[in-house]
Amino acid sequence: MGNSQEPQDFNTSVMPSSLTPVHVAKAADGLNLYDTASHQVSHFVPLKPGEVGIYVCGATVQSSPHIGHIRAAVAFDIVRRWFLKLGYKVTFVRNVTDIDDKILDKAAAAGQRWWARAYYYEREFTEAYNTLGVLPPTVEPRATGHMSDMIDLIQRILDNGHGYMVTDADGKPTGNVYFDVASWPHYGELTHQKQTAEVDEAAAMADRMGPSVDATGDDKYNPVDPADASPDKHDPRDFALWKAPKDTDPEDARWSTPFGVGRPGWHIECSAMSHRYLGDGFDIHGGGLDLRFPHHENEMAQTRAAGYPSAARWMHSAWVTAKGEKMSKSLGTGLSVPSVLAENSAWVVRYALGSVQYRSMLEWSGQALVEAQAAYDRVSNFIERAGVALGGQPSREEVTGISADALPTDFVAAMNDDVNVSGATAAIFTAIRSGNTLLSQLADRADSEDTQAEVRETLLAVRAMLDTLGLDPLAEPWVSAGAAGGASDGTTETPEHAALEALITEQLNARAEARKARDFAKADQIRDTLAEAGITIEDGLQGSTWSLK
Repeated sequence: MGNSQEPQDFNTSVMPSSLTPVHVAKAADGLNLYDTASHQVSHFVPLKPGEVGIYVCGATVQSSPHIGHIRAAVAFDIVRRWFLKLGYKVTFVRNVTDIDDKILDKAAAAGQRWWARAYYYEREFTEAYNTLGVLPPTVEPRATGHMSDMIDLIQRILDNGHGYMVTDADGKPTGNVYFDVASWPHYGELTHQKQTAEVDEAAAMADRMGPSVDATGDDKYNPVDPADASPDKHDPRDFALWKAPKDTDPEDARWSTPFGVGRPGWHIECSAMSHRYLGDGFDIHGGGLDLRFPHHENEMAQTRAAGYPSAARWMHSAWVTAKGEKMSKSLGTGLSVPSVLAENSAWVVRYALGSVQYRSMLEWSGQALVEAQAAYDRVSNFIERAGVALGGQPSREEVTGISADALPTDFVAAMNDDVNVSGATAAIFTAIRSGNTLLSQLADRADSEDTQAEVRETLLAVRAMLDTLGLDPLAEPWVSAGAAGGASDGTTETPEHAALEALITEQLNARAEARKARDFAKADQIRDTLAEAGITIEDGLQGSTWSLK
């Protein structure tokens, strides 16, 4: 496997270029973000003017993605899109963990090659990201492509006196290497777990955001790596940097190193890959809330112990819950992305996943999807009506070219307030209400150029705000997927259905021409005639669709 997968789109909104001029919006001066380490919202200042480096922990590709996985991807996609809208060049790295105990064990149980299983599910994750409009990362490195980086990093930790090798009776390396927590006095600074019995109220407050956030041991959310339970450790807190293979591990899942044959511990890969692609220190390290401890605490410690600066800011998205319980496969409450998309459009699912601020727990329910569908109906109805009134839509280039400084102030204020998506969404619907009022005025005064200009300005603002959240219905992937992102009932079209489709389509085309000519009486007559025949018409951004009552 290679070191990385290239992103699908090399335009400047995805792949930064030193040749592209930077025009950071004035709105960027007001950006405030939460930092897990400080437990405070503070003003964001990039390490390099005009540039932002972000590393987000990606999937362990052991099985199919579920809604809990994709919530984190959508949350950080929105964060990234806001930085882009503010005018920053963003380097966004999201890794793939393609080797670990679960992958090896599940592959063995299924009679698969471990790397084949990992790649199969990596493709499933990629498909889910693409379907839900998550921008491809600048680079997507796999753990297996960075063994030399990990080995070099471990050697630096050993040379600096913050790790130790386990040897056998003959003094030969066994393949087990551990981080020496006692040698690193800063351990615990991310989650405020001090090396004393001192109580940290700030950490306790963060823990109350959800169950067992920082607990270890018998914690169903943070299972202990078997290597971390070894009797060879000097201290119970020490964690594996490199570990000797199990007897059941296949030969192609072992690498030779100066400290013995084995494979990496879970935490070391992210330290190695973030440094590989973002250099000495970067702006933001992101991931799910359940990664705060032990994964990110250990990652911060080993990176700094190797002599490199850690991330300047740590951001964590909260869980998806079902009836108040964290959604996960181990609890049997996981909902696979394909199963959810079989019953709901992709736009609706993305809206539901991104409907609250990233730090808020997201309760997943049928009601959340109903509300998301209602939001789509309101959004698409306004955009479609405004487009008819104006005789066309603003181009995608015009929508994406809107600077953050030109967006409504209530939207900007919400996004700058630690990416408060709920407030930003409220701003969008405030604009839609204003737009609908203008459309009513325009219907009474068809020759009002001033009102038309206001409608167009509002339409452009609404679509630009939606685009910042990855929800402009006239952008990809929604356009290619159909009006609502394309949920399908899986039925096969019969000859009778095809004939009915042709007849009704002719009527819908006539209705569309009438509406374009502003002959709304004729358009309503066609709709009413079809309704009397038992046919329901739904108007969308890519046209009208029909269904039998």
